[in-house]
Amino acid sequence: MDERQLRVLREVGELGSVTAAADALFVTPSAISQQLRLLQRSIPVPLTERDGRRVVLTAAGQALASAAADVELALARARHAVDEFIDQPNGSVSIAAFHSAAAAFFPLLLKAGAGLRLHDEDVPQDEFPALTREYDIVLAHRLDHAVGWPRTVAVAQLLREPLDVAVPIDHPLASKRMLTPRDVAHEPWITVHDGFPLMATIEAIGAAANHRLDLVHRVNEFTVVTELVAAGAGLALIPRWTARRHPAVALRPLRGVHTRRHIDALHRPEHTPRQALRTTLTHLHQAATTIRTTPH
Repeated sequence: MDERQLRVLREVGELGSVTAAADALFVTPSAISQQLRLLQRSIPVPLTERDGRRVVLTAAGQALASAAADVELALARARHAVDEFIDQPNGSVSIAAFHSAAAAFFPLLLKAGAGLRLHDEDVPQDEFPALTREYDIVLAHRLDHAVGWPRTVAVAQLLREPLDVAVPIDHPLASKRMLTPRDVAHEPWITVHDGFPLMATIEAIGAAANHRLDLVHRVNEFTVVTELVAAGAGLALIPRWTARRHPAVALRPLRGVHTRRHIDALHRPEHTPRQALRTTLTHLHQAATTIRTTPH
């Protein structure tokens, strides 16, 4: 049984005929009869009976119709609760982000408003969409030329961020304004673990220079990476806007290879009506503008 069938039963009981109930509900008499038949299949005793030309409810039908009024009231209250939840501008919103995005976006979001629950999630690119089952919004990254996100998630594009080569400030390469794959191919490298987006760019650098890069360290956290670069452990790719700058590390653009990444906000399409989620997306776009335009 469902709400519509119970509503039909109530109307038939109050009005005394299928035709009158059909007029009241703006449907055909056959639609009313069909709903009564479907409801009757789930009930082991008769719900209606003939009384001359009128259709009346049996005792069981009257009991169910009375209960139906309570059901409709409960559903109305539930819908009202949902409407209030959807319309709350400052409702609770959970956000997960990979580390460099969390460091750049979270402080700005906290200044914009309350009601946020913040989490860090550093996962391979193909695992970001699945996180939208656990969190309202997921900040994810993918390389500029990588396959887009699946259609199961809604996407708000926040940043298209350059990736620069990080070199020690006293390294000979720091004197150049721009680097090429050949400039960096014979240096030791610090890079991310396999499966994470930046690995494809590292491989592209080696292919462009026709030389296999020497990957000496695997570290995903850019704060640690810059410390290693500063200590002379190798070169690395560092995001231009979202990674924290280090005074002993210089960032230099790399030409000849795609070196940009997208930072996107992923969420479930069915969550879009929530005012709190839409408000948070607005704050994320504002934060992205601040991150992109703030001098580094």
